[in-house]
Amino acid sequence: MSTIAEELAARALRLRPEDVPETVRRAALRHLLDAVGDAFAGARAGAADAAVRTAEAMGPGDALILGGRTRVSRPAAALANGVLIHALDFDDTHAGGLVHASAPVVPVVLAESAGVSGAEAVTALVVGLETICRLGAAAPHGFHAVGLHATEACGVFAAALTAARLRGLTVEQTVNALGIAGSRAGGLLEFLNTGSSTKQLHPGFAASDGLTAAALASAGATGPATVFEGEYGVYRALARRDADRAAILDGLGTRWEAARITVKPYPACQLMHAQLDAARAARNAGVPLDGVVEIAVRAHPDAAKIVCGPGKESPRTSYDAKFSLPWSVAAMLTDGEVTVATYDRIERPELRALAAKVRTEVVDFPGVAADQPGRVVVRLESGATVTGEVARSGGGPDDPAIDALVRAKALANLGPGGPALSDVILSLADAASPAALISALENHEL
Repeated sequence: MSTIAEELAARALRLRPEDVPETVRRAALRHLLDAVGDAFAGARAGAADAAVRTAEAMGPGDALILGGRTRVSRPAAALANGVLIHALDFDDTHAGGLVHASAPVVPVVLAESAGVSGAEAVTALVVGLETICRLGAAAPHGFHAVGLHATEACGVFAAALTAARLRGLTVEQTVNALGIAGSRAGGLLEFLNTGSSTKQLHPGFAASDGLTAAALASAGATGPATVFEGEYGVYRALARRDADRAAILDGLGTRWEAARITVKPYPACQLMHAQLDAARAARNAGVPLDGVVEIAVRAHPDAAKIVCGPGKESPRTSYDAKFSLPWSVAAMLTDGEVTVATYDRIERPELRALAAKVRTEVVDFPGVAADQPGRVVVRLESGATVTGEVARSGGGPDDPAIDALVRAKALANLGPGGPALSDVILSLADAASPAALISALENHEL
């Protein structure tokens, strides 16, 4: 029997643009637009300045850093762009894999698409999105449970496979690229205990390391074909479980996880989006904030470990606040919205006071944490209660307003000139070439 890496490589390389259903192609373009918008918003906020400066210091090249006109080496651009896309924690999430799907993949497509058609660039994007989603979903919460960020642990393979296809590698070379990428899988979650922003870097590491793995394989370096299921493969070594071959490979090419990715309405951890939607519903129902006694919020056990717990009501940094369910719910109840600007002022005393009244009820809902329902019950001094409840967070693939959400979000993030750039991005598979897209990105003003 062929290994998982051999199957992934063979199927990724033989996928033709016409094999990709129209719904999947549209979803990929939607996520490309969303990711580019997130990157420009991150650049405007200066949220990835360290990564951008580091990439620029690596020297000139032919790949563009988003949000400017600087061109650097492809691995350097992939690093900077992966960080830019993820810097505000506003980028998409695949619920089943609990991975940020686009951030490790889009930078590789932008760096490696010179000389290919728009249709081929989008097909490579689909390959990468499908790969990271399936690898993450094969170990639900498995990487996070041992302190690793699944986005980097799985994203480095998606980046390597995307780069291998765009570079025209053989199946054997592509298997080697995946094997090499396995030695770069990681991403520690210790930032949760300090409020630091290392998580911003993880998709950049994945994109850059995956691209480098493909380059090494092209030059003759080898990697283990058993990188997924082997005794010391990524699942046993990093997720402490056997590789789930069926979860990774079954339905590949007929069942598309790339079309099951959620777009974020809020620049905060996906594991509390349902609660933010519920808090919005409670606020819209009319909550007198001066009479609140308690705010009861339900959370999945896997989510509670990341966004709840002692001290979360008093975030130490703006990035820390993005992983604080109590503080973010308090912001929603107070302001009626949670935006990029929300996390610029974390010292607001009224929010900290309200956040201190949040009590988390850990409820073991069926399914994964990123697809949990949301319920917020505000108890008042009068004895009355106001409840907000949603079946799941907005922005999901089944949300009928998903296309409108993506376009509105992208236009807000892109600023002036956003409509024209959006049109170029969304026409990539049909009209615009990758070169035309890069030119449009380079000329777009922050």
